Amino acid sequence: MLTLSELKKRRDLLNQVDWDMTPEEAVRLYLEWGNNWAGGNYVIRSKNDVSHYFVVNTWKEKPRVFLVRRNSDLAEDLAAFDLPQPLETEFMRSVGRNKGVYSIEGPTRRWLEKELG
Repeated sequence: MLTLSELKKRRDLLNQVDWDMTPEEAVRLYLEWGNNWAGGNYVIRSKNDVSHYFVVNTWKEKPRVFLVRRNSDLAEDLAAFDLPQPLETEFMRSVGRNKGVYSIEGPTRRWLEKELG
């Protein structure tokens, strides 16, 4: 699994990131086939359709950012790293200190976009 510093060097992966993909949308697209309306959005047609997106996972003691590669078969974590301390505290406060998997948005997204250039 890649670290943040290793990921910064992987333009091939970074160019594939869908910054607007959420964990909920990924489940809807890749796991609930036929259970959703296309409505001009991306439609999954085969296992060759893939999305790359970031999430913040708070199930462990410290929240971690993951780069996920998802298709209809599996979700694979490609990179994982911690949030910087002030942002970690702010993020946990914003989600009510609840456990879960969250989309990248607000200050977290701005920090990550700046880090990755």
